[in-house]
Amino acid sequence: MGKISLGISSDYHDSAAALVRDGQIVAAAQEERFTRKKHDPSFPVNAINYCLEECFIDASELDAIVFYDNPLMTFDRVVQNARAGGAQGRDFFAKAAGSLLGDKIWVNEHVQRALGTLGREGRVLFAEHHMAHAASAFYPSPFDSAAVLTIDGVGEWATTSLGAGNGRSLELFAQIDYPHSLGLLYSAFTAFCGFKVNSGEYKLMGLAPNGRPTYADQIREHLIDIRADGSYRLDMTYFGYLDGAAMFGPLFAHLFGGPARLPESPITRREMDLAASIQKVTEEIVLDTARYLRRTTGEKNLVLAGGVALNCVANGKLAASGIFDRIWIQPAAGDAGGSLGSALLAQHAYWDVPRTRGTGAGDAQRGSYLGPRYSSEEIAAFLDRKGYPYRRIVDQTERLTLVAESLAKGNIVGWMSGRMEFGPRSLGARSILGDPRNPRTQASMNLKIKYRESFRPFAPAVLREKCSAYFEFDDDSPYMLLVAPVKKALCKPMDLAAFDNGDDDMMGVNNQPRSDLPAITHVDYSARIQTVDCKSVENGGHPEFRSLLEAFEQVTGCPVLVNTSFNVRGEPIVCSPQDAYRCFMRTEMDLLVLEDMILWRSEQPPLKDDDDWRKTYELD
Repeated sequence: MGKISLGISSDYHDSAAALVRDGQIVAAAQEERFTRKKHDPSFPVNAINYCLEECFIDASELDAIVFYDNPLMTFDRVVQNARAGGAQGRDFFAKAAGSLLGDKIWVNEHVQRALGTLGREGRVLFAEHHMAHAASAFYPSPFDSAAVLTIDGVGEWATTSLGAGNGRSLELFAQIDYPHSLGLLYSAFTAFCGFKVNSGEYKLMGLAPNGRPTYADQIREHLIDIRADGSYRLDMTYFGYLDGAAMFGPLFAHLFGGPARLPESPITRREMDLAASIQKVTEEIVLDTARYLRRTTGEKNLVLAGGVALNCVANGKLAASGIFDRIWIQPAAGDAGGSLGSALLAQHAYWDVPRTRGTGAGDAQRGSYLGPRYSSEEIAAFLDRKGYPYRRIVDQTERLTLVAESLAKGNIVGWMSGRMEFGPRSLGARSILGDPRNPRTQASMNLKIKYRESFRPFAPAVLREKCSAYFEFDDDSPYMLLVAPVKKALCKPMDLAAFDNGDDDMMGVNNQPRSDLPAITHVDYSARIQTVDCKSVENGGHPEFRSLLEAFEQVTGCPVLVNTSFNVRGEPIVCSPQDAYRCFMRTEMDLLVLEDMILWRSEQPPLKDDDDWRKTYELD
């Protein structure tokens, strides 16, 4: 038996566990998928148990258990932060210390209680937060050497880190420290625009194309001093997170014309323009930093991680800029990915285990299909026990043709196939699917299926070899982390007269077909692309999902599907057949596919003893 390392992230948000064996990623999962509590920060005992089961080992067989953060360094930041905050800092310290003096600072003891062992090392190893991010980005990447960029809210002290990797060597040589943070700046605007911090940042990014960057100069003049190399400093008089009271302070609100938007209240032109402005400034900083990294390291490739690396619009601008020849982004770029990074650090930096790769120039992330899968027998046993009507179609061609024809008729399909994805994106294992050609798909999926804001765009999954026929993009994007323009020949003009004249109602714009694929075309004629290639499962592919795209193309001539996460608003992505069925019945989906089982909603009995999902899940 070779070296086995277990990585853990917990006690902030998005707790997770990951297991690596002899340099190969075996399993990884977020705790939220098992507890059904979105962004669950608790110690990931369920995710750990899954990882151990997937590797067929007991916890005592672990060679190392690695935590993604250095709690003592984080504690130092909290103490220094409280001292700087004066009287108000005491309240901040009391709140933060509850976590730090609980599980996070006593990690050895908590691991011992939860697992009954500290592994063969006899102690928990600790990574530094940004080094864990950097490892999660570099080691699974397809590059022998690369520049490294990690950007998030805050680790122990670092908020932005620059580095380089070569073979098994990885170093970070420059950083920006708290309280100066691009991630927290973006979160301050997220909160001010009425969205939830650490959850709603992607909404702000999706809102941005509806506005104009009219506040960008004010942001640069008052909030952030940006240097030519992409480094920056914030004017902390505008922010509230130093004393923990709020993300932003009174001066912030005054600068942008009054109080913050209340959650769930109407979105006005101000919020649209604020979103566009902070998005523009964020993109500028990312690009400036990338240019500096290219000059400093001389590397042709770049890898990214940290929460800001989930800003797929900035990623798309970076990829299109040509600053680096190629970029690779960790699919679980947020704190969940820190568990994977810490496990990889033990392998390659601590034990000097050689890196592994997929075939050809592929990465070692295995498609990010690293979670549980359920056999047809398990699914059938569940459905039979509950008495839910289904049809089992073993023949793949027959099954996928039926699903493709159903999609072509305008039906919405819940799709569960293979191992669950690791990270925030559904990539064809736990997805809700629709016809991108249908102008009603976006509104139907937002309002009747996802129960979320109408402006939110949906992403396309496209056959890799057909990507350039539909998008101004011809590269790999298997993890849905890059935004690119829809092909101009497919786009249609929009009537923006009322909107340009001050009408804040986005529905008039969002309901207009903007291209031949209206369901996946955002208001700026862009799309967040997932390319689906023909790799095997062993090399990170999803042959079943690819075959469905091919079947849909045979039926319709279109090799593109709408692909969104299998959940409702505030719910984690589904994990088990039970989760999938419950979500299916709580929405207006038409068809549910559980491996080779087909279930029509019209044939299902009413869901018994079911709570209102709005009370079950905290809205994000």
